[in-house]
Amino acid sequence: MTDQISTKKSKELQVQNVILHLTQGITLPENTVDQLITGTPSQVITGIVVTFMPTHYVIEKAIQQGANLIIAHESPFYNHHSATDWLADDPVYMHKRNMLDQAGIALFRCHDIIHRYNPDGITDGLIQELGWNTYLSQRTADTDIVVFPKGTTVHTVAQQLKERLGINYVRIAGNPEIACTRAAVLVGFRGNGHVTIPLMQNEQVDLIIAGEGFEWETPEYIRDAVQQGTSKALIMVGHAESEAPGMKLLADRLAIAFPAVEVSFVKERPVFEVI
Repeated sequence: MTDQISTKKSKELQVQNVILHLTQGITLPENTVDQLITGTPSQVITGIVVTFMPTHYVIEKAIQQGANLIIAHESPFYNHHSATDWLADDPVYMHKRNMLDQAGIALFRCHDIIHRYNPDGITDGLIQELGWNTYLSQRTADTDIVVFPKGTTVHTVAQQLKERLGINYVRIAGNPEIACTRAAVLVGFRGNGHVTIPLMQNEQVDLIIAGEGFEWETPEYIRDAVQQGTSKALIMVGHAESEAPGMKLLADRLAIAFPAVEVSFVKERPVFEVI
């Protein structure tokens, strides 16, 4: 990502300067979800927090740090398009919105933008966090294909995912002890059958590593394949767990692009617990 916008002193840096930097060279779809949800473009930035999900906790951290710009991958208001008409009288929504407004926080959604970087900024962040750059074989808009060293098993890959992403669990369909040579890595909600099943056929992958997807599609395909004697497996990492590293990478890049303002990545705890 090349920055051709002059970095200003922190007292002059405005929200619109950062948005222009993020969108440079990017063509967004007409129905993009990326927008400035709260705040104004001319707002002078006192600090930037980058996160995957702009939760109550993340907003509190931004306030504590004196940051008034939050750049988030997902919507703060529990639906993909950030609609709020259906939440008008909901106390949880109202409390969260009041927090943002009273603190004077500008919240910018960076979803479609980062997925349109070359390479995809979210997938690239996950691959870098896992230390799998040397395993990269092929990149497309939806997936990275990685080739593991001989003798690698699904169980080995699962352990690496847990350790390097700092998570307590992943979910596996198929036999965790099978050897896997080629794997397809798909972040977020790309784990559905229309994406994964052609990869297993066309790219001869043994393993699908995905954020999440419909449980009646790819997992059931894997179950049938295994019952038919085919060595295939699936690891579901979690939506946030697969995409947060990409936002962390974005925070690192913004800190370089705008050194006069403090930029930090705020990580949330996993939304689910296994008991």
